[in-house]
Amino acid sequence: MIKLAVISGKGGTGKTMVAAALADIGGVPQVLADCDVEAANLALLLDPRRISTEDFCGLEVGRIDPDLCSDCGICADRCRFEAIMRHDDAWVVDTLHCEGCGVCAYVCPMGAIEMVPHVCGEVYTSVTDRGNLAHARLFPGSGNSGLLVIEVKKRAVALSDGAELMLADGPPGIGCPLIATVSGMDAVLIVTEPGIAALHDLERLVTVCRRFGLKIFVVINRFDLAEDICREIEDYCAKESLTVAGKIPFDPVVVDAVRSGEPVTRRESPAADALRGIRDSLYSDLGLI
Repeated sequence: MIKLAVISGKGGTGKTMVAAALADIGGVPQVLADCDVEAANLALLLDPRRISTEDFCGLEVGRIDPDLCSDCGICADRCRFEAIMRHDDAWVVDTLHCEGCGVCAYVCPMGAIEMVPHVCGEVYTSVTDRGNLAHARLFPGSGNSGLLVIEVKKRAVALSDGAELMLADGPPGIGCPLIATVSGMDAVLIVTEPGIAALHDLERLVTVCRRFGLKIFVVINRFDLAEDICREIEDYCAKESLTVAGKIPFDPVVVDAVRSGEPVTRRESPAADALRGIRDSLYSDLGLI
């Protein structure tokens, strides 16, 4: 099974639009994964039917037993994250600030603190008319996004019986969620746009992806809005021996399709035509067709 992640160096480049289009016109047995757990939007375009929901527990957090606590305050003094505070004349742990380091439990002379699991998100499995989908939601204020991404990928693999392709919609940027997404993948499709910031972010993203030995493909979205910068991106790709899988023109039909909650490839438009060409070029290079 080929594992492909659609990613971007910054938000707003059209990454999820491209991922949904590829899922819609893939033409091969596939399993889908939305690894952008902090803003999972792939399901909005594929009309999934939920089949399971499970709690996700990240790192443990401290919990103080008031019956054992001697009110000495040592734990609050030693907590560098200021996660232990007074509430109703007792010491309590603020789970939004707790980093799960366990120092409080270690220093408590009364053994009043234990580290316990903390639910910080949910993991979903769903069915769409284009394949099974693994996705998730990280609760606001929670960390451990990289761990949740790994869990989504595990669920996708479990749902992949008979699939020739795992298509993942990844997060923007180069942080922990991106690292968790591209780890173990075969290839990435980087979606960029003609802007100076986007070119800079593309360069950073390519540097990160090369550490993982991935095949790197590039798509330039809305290329005709600034053709001079588009040429700079193409020159950069040529210099770095990166394959430009295609260019997508600015197309109002894309906005209308997204507002309607469907992939743009279900409508006739210049952007849809470009995406079909990208699919053919990309999947041919990956040996899928």
